[in-house]
Amino acid sequence: MSYVAERRLEEKEQRRNEIVDAAEACYIADGWDKITMDQIARKARLSRALLYVYFKDKDDLHFAIAERALVELRRRFKAAMDEHELGLDQVGAIGAAYVRFAIDVPHYFLACSRFEAHRPEQVDPNSNESACLIAGDGVHSLVAEVISRGKQDGSISANIGDPLLTSIVLWGFIHGIIQLGQTKAHLMARDGLDAESLTKQALQLARRALSARPG
Repeated sequence: MSYVAERRLEEKEQRRNEIVDAAEACYIADGWDKITMDQIARKARLSRALLYVYFKDKDDLHFAIAERALVELRRRFKAAMDEHELGLDQVGAIGAAYVRFAIDVPHYFLACSRFEAHRPEQVDPNSNESACLIAGDGVHSLVAEVISRGKQDGSISANIGDPLLTSIVLWGFIHGIIQLGQTKAHLMARDGLDAESLTKQALQLARRALSARPG
């Protein structure tokens, strides 16, 4: 590749990142449903027409944000698990990291939620949607690897089942609990409960379910 061609690719990637940065800023400020492509273009200081050169529509742009979110989530999971040796402890650390992720970067958690609710059909392998699916697979495969490690080191029950399937079940459980804490906190407060106690109980239940030595 020539120097000129390489520079053009770098400039194109930089411009794309600037657009995603602008979309993220609008997302944080106003929520995804309220923002428009015009608003994102103004934030990025670009024309609306140029925005559509990089992203075919608002949904396509959301895939790029969700991909970022999933890459960041995997990074946090990896950092959390690296602080422990046993597989069971690593899974617990990953669960706690997911709860922290939802608190620290709520727009990323919402982006993941929106993406997971999306039903992929025919996906172009070169699309932003495909990149997002690959990033999501990377998260699930990391957790599955940790579960496999826990089965091998004896901290996780050998009868727990398929590691990938188990990782997806755990994700659904913890993800749903986090959402309950976000949307039903006012109702739980009437019973003296809060989101923190809800997620703590969920993580403890998950640990007991996985442990080779329940109790």
